[in-house]
Amino acid sequence: MKKIGVINGPISEVIAKMGHYDMLMLGDAGLPIPPGVRRIDLALCQGVPSFIQTLRVVLSELKLQSVVVASEMQEVSPELYKKTLNELDGVEVELVSHEELKAMSQKAVAVIRTGEFTPYANIILKSGVVF
Repeated sequence: MKKIGVINGPISEVIAKMGHYDMLMLGDAGLPIPPGVRRIDLALCQGVPSFIQTLRVVLSELKLQSVVVASEMQEVSPELYKKTLNELDGVEVELVSHEELKAMSQKAVAVIRTGEFTPYANIILKSGVVF
């Protein structure tokens, strides 16, 4: 049994295989996931697990270069946007339209579906390097 870190096998595997600038997406319960993109479905019920809980766990192992967030999140869900920025600890944030974010998801190595019901609770995490 894994002793520390992410104990979800598929998430741990995806993070371990990521290279510089590879993209991993975290999505709310309603995010459409493109055919052919790996789906890691964590959603149990409304709010479980939450977007922030999932982001926090993934960030405990993934080195970030930058992130992409829909500009609609900032406008429609400002409290969640603020919490998201707090978790990112100064990492560069690119704002795009929700439609652009969904189009970018086609290039993600995987999409992790959460139980989040807050509108626009979606983020693309671009992998950095640790050296």
